[in-house]
Amino acid sequence: MPAVRVAIVGGGLSGLYAATLLEERGIHDYLLLEARERFGGRILSEPSTAADRFDLGATWFWPALQPELARLVQQLGLTTFAQHEDGDMLLEHAPAHAPRRVDGYRSEPAALRIEGGMGALTDALAQRLAADRRRTNCRVQRLRHAGACIEAEADDAPGILRADHVLLAVPPRLAADTIECTPALPDALVQSWQGCATWMAPHTKYVAVFDQPFWRRQGLSGEARSAVGPMAEIHDASAPGGPAALFGFLGVPAPLRRRMPEADLRARCRAQLVRLFGDAAQSPRAEFLKDWASDPCTAAAADQYPADHQAAELPSTARSGAWSGRLTGIASEWSPAFPGYAAGALDAARRGVEALP
Repeated sequence: MPAVRVAIVGGGLSGLYAATLLEERGIHDYLLLEARERFGGRILSEPSTAADRFDLGATWFWPALQPELARLVQQLGLTTFAQHEDGDMLLEHAPAHAPRRVDGYRSEPAALRIEGGMGALTDALAQRLAADRRRTNCRVQRLRHAGACIEAEADDAPGILRADHVLLAVPPRLAADTIECTPALPDALVQSWQGCATWMAPHTKYVAVFDQPFWRRQGLSGEARSAVGPMAEIHDASAPGGPAALFGFLGVPAPLRRRMPEADLRARCRAQLVRLFGDAAQSPRAEFLKDWASDPCTAAAADQYPADHQAAELPSTARSGAWSGRLTGIASEWSPAFPGYAAGALDAARRGVEALP
């Protein structure tokens, strides 16, 4: 592999945006390395070959609170629409009791979605980068400080990449657990990264696609909260002019999910939708299920259960020593403003690029 000024490890939103910012600054001497066979990271919109796509990862953004992300969406020419929230919400408290209708509510500020899913955002960024500046199927597993440069090595890619600086666009906990650094990073830095829960990692999202949003005819918004499960939280995932859909976050812990065949999980989700919305939910025309806890490019061993996320600002680089300023974390969790959100990926990437000498 070639020698470059900047190596970006991770091709999710933060890595793609960092590459975009380097290009805007006239820095073309970089390489973006992504372990998966696709770019996007925790942004995943399926099916990837159709005009109508459904988000299995990050879904919403709030332009009133996240102006940098709103500007980027506008600059890329992407179309947005408001999350559907009209109608009543359903509450499911116990198996022996029927779901209860309650007044729905509107998010304040309003949440927006992107036509074609959030994947339209990462696709647009990736397409703006030269093909020889980005690589997939390249999982960096070792970083070595070699004095004048940092050497990055991946078992599934030939050769060693030498870079002046490394921008680490993978979750902190995953980086601490899966990337071997020589010399070792400071213990306090590693411990802080290992203690930072990875956003989305413990969760599973289920999407059911229908021909019509039949729940709206019942005066329902498509939103539900359930203590019965398997989904704990459900929302309308329909897009204007496209197929209707519902999606939910499963409340079943990851260790228990692993003991259940995926077909059983899907069947339980369908049964829950029937309990909530009626027989029309029995036969979706398509289903998607993504278990992020079983994704080795997202979740570390400690990410199997939901946990409180980082409250204090997470250090993104060593304060002193060999790695200071040479290795900088830019994944969303490193954002002091929006840790874990798509807007946080932009914020952390911008901070990392601005800190480059």
